[in-house]
Amino acid sequence: MAGGLGPSSGGGGRGPLGARSRYRPMADINVTPLVDVMLVLLIVFMVTAPMMTTGVNVDLPKTDATPVNSDNKPITVSIKADGSTYIGDQVVSLDELVAKLQAMSQNDPTHRIFVRGDQHIDYGKVMEVMGRITQGGFTRVALLAQQPTSAPTK
Repeated sequence: MAGGLGPSSGGGGRGPLGARSRYRPMADINVTPLVDVMLVLLIVFMVTAPMMTTGVNVDLPKTDATPVNSDNKPITVSIKADGSTYIGDQVVSLDELVAKLQAMSQNDPTHRIFVRGDQHIDYGKVMEVMGRITQGGFTRVALLAQQPTSAPTK
């Protein structure tokens, strides 16, 4: 009796050769566990990051000394459409601009200076004013712009 011990014996292909043809190794990378782990790590870092930035509560002593950074109010230089230059609301010529800025900032080159230029003025005029300010030794010079009230239409 030739029983059913061989691979060709009608066992539905469950023998050693049938197993090789039915179960092949998977060649695709399963990214779902990777995404799950990354999301868990993201949540852990989002929760722990604010806790790391807070310090120990300390009751600091009181003092009457002036703060180190007394640069509370920046100096504003404005350029109107006709080309006239202003420090605050006082008209100033380009030749005396740096001298007045140094007097107002008490010769502090790190004092903040904001430059505001009319939107219809020549860009070269704004750059000339900024150039004179930086040549005067000021290092914190910035341009100011106004935020639009609504999104621009195309």
